[in-house]
Amino acid sequence: MSDDKKPAKTPEEDLVEDEEDEEDLEKLQAEIARMEEEAARINKETEELESKKKEGGEAASGTAAAGAEQKQAKDSCSIYVGQVDYSATPEELVSHFNACGTIERVTIVCDKYSGRPKGFAYLEFQDESSVENAVKLDGSEFKGRQLKVTAKRVNVPNFQGGRGRGRGGRGPPGGRFGRGGRGGRGYRGGYRGGGRGGYYPY
Repeated sequence: MSDDKKPAKTPEEDLVEDEEDEEDLEKLQAEIARMEEEAARINKETEELESKKKEGGEAASGTAAAGAEQKQAKDSCSIYVGQVDYSATPEELVSHFNACGTIERVTIVCDKYSGRPKGFAYLEFQDESSVENAVKLDGSEFKGRQLKVTAKRVNVPNFQGGRGRGRGGRGPPGGRFGRGGRGGRGYRGGYRGGGRGGYYPY
């Protein structure tokens, strides 16, 4: 009859096994610590990224708000001129409204496909008091037609035309006119005061 009992371990063997268990435990603890550090690093990077996105969004919102305020301010200094003769130039419109105040910009709106004038324009003045003066010219005769002059409506969406040809010209003393280019976003001509000519659509 065989004896199934295993031989008893010696104290030296027990000591070796205990040391191996301790090494495994230390490795496990080290791995857990490494994973916790990695998770903390990822959380920190995520928080920093979200913070940057939030700051960027606030900055973009502030820029958009400032742009909207600037546009509204320009609109409040602008007029709509209807019944404009198709052959009219920015220079001629400046001459007609020049007595009302300093004109910053003239824009004749054109058809986006043909590039032909639609028969109305926008004029931007340096201040709102000039708008009040210009509105008094409602019904005045310009190149054989009676103009329709009103203050430009503020924040009207989709008032811009499409693409067209830009065309400026030489103006009277005190103002400079530049030349527009092709593809002028549905506007013809461009007058701007302050000593700079060029094509400046709305």
